[in-house]
Amino acid sequence: MPKLKTKSGAKKRFKITGTGKVMYAQAGKRHGMIKRTNKQIRNLRGTTTLFEGDAANVKKYFLPNQR
Repeated sequence: MPKLKTKSGAKKRFKITGTGKVMYAQAGKRHGMIKRTNKQIRNLRGTTTLFEGDAANVKKYFLPNQR
């Protein structure tokens, strides 16, 4: 069976931590900041971890070689 290729879109969007969690950048900060509250903008900074069920799917299907 041939090697599984990593999905190139997933390479750009997700990062696997040392403990095996999947990190991703939070959505909702590309445009339209004027209508959001300062609290919303502040809370959308940085990265966060995916839930375990979603992370398992990402690791299995999109990032098979990053385990």
